[in-house]
Amino acid sequence: MSATSASDNPRTHRSRRFRPDRDVVEWQGAYRRYDVVKEVFVSFLVVLVLVVVCAVVFSSPDEHPVTVKSWSNAAPVDFAQTAMTELDGTSGVATYGPPYTHTAGAGQMLGPISIERTAGVRIPINTAQDFVLKPLATLPDRPALDVALAEYRDASAAQRASWDAAYENVVAHATFSNGQLVVKGGPYGPVGVLIGNLESMARSGALDGALLASPQLYATNYANPLLFIADGTYLADQAGLRHLQGDQWGMMNETGNFPGQAWLWLYTLWYQVPPMKTSSNGDVEVWAIMMVLTVLLALLPFIPGLRSIPRRLGVYRLIWRDHYRSLGPDILSQMPPGRQSHRR
Repeated sequence: MSATSASDNPRTHRSRRFRPDRDVVEWQGAYRRYDVVKEVFVSFLVVLVLVVVCAVVFSSPDEHPVTVKSWSNAAPVDFAQTAMTELDGTSGVATYGPPYTHTAGAGQMLGPISIERTAGVRIPINTAQDFVLKPLATLPDRPALDVALAEYRDASAAQRASWDAAYENVVAHATFSNGQLVVKGGPYGPVGVLIGNLESMARSGALDGALLASPQLYATNYANPLLFIADGTYLADQAGLRHLQGDQWGMMNETGNFPGQAWLWLYTLWYQVPPMKTSSNGDVEVWAIMMVLTVLLALLPFIPGLRSIPRRLGVYRLIWRDHYRSLGPDILSQMPPGRQSHRR
């Protein structure tokens, strides 16, 4: 048997020279006491103070939600005009196209493809039935309203269109006085009774409940009231006052007095950049850009060039400068090229 010298034993070897058969260079520097609990506690306090200060200084206002009731009470004429467009099928939702309606040619395009039309109508909405006629039918003890509903439903499509057009003309100049919608007379048949009752139903809050009606015990589908409100000008005006319009870069939480959705800045950014800024297909174009960026982020570790950016920037040298200084200038020069890149 041959004796093994101490210098050949890896457990006793203390040379600073790099050895290819070892994964790391043994630490030869000084050791420093490190209190993990103390650092975690101090870091927690610092972050807590920063969160509280930022929440106070940069918090978004805790606004009350916009409901059909609040809208109809604050802007009753706007509500009546919007309700009329829902009844005659000329509102934004009624002509939106997929996923709500089968409007021909509607939907944004991404090149030659319309993603909305490809997906089809998945949330069918008939604005006249869902926003006006069906909610009105839930009101009890309204004989005049029942007669008006029956007359409107039994009329021909041409007759309903004539009534709708006549009322659309007069409601554009309507006023509101003493809790009542004031509209000039005209050949609009039962439409005045329908819109008048819908106005009072909305101002009482009953329309909010009727639009949320569902067979489930808990109603969680707010699509109908949200779409109805969005067709009016009141919601857009409120958004403008709070700098939340698309060209104002505003962001706000739905509830709570905390900082707004800072992560939305990247989405809102693209709406300020041509051609998305003026494009009629801006929404789908921004969506496509964000999908590409998301895929690039997910595949970052596998994309040559992009995955090397952190190493090439050399920020790690600032973070680990004490470590590299303690190793000495000759350590990296002793490593093979492959190991040098690994170490860096």
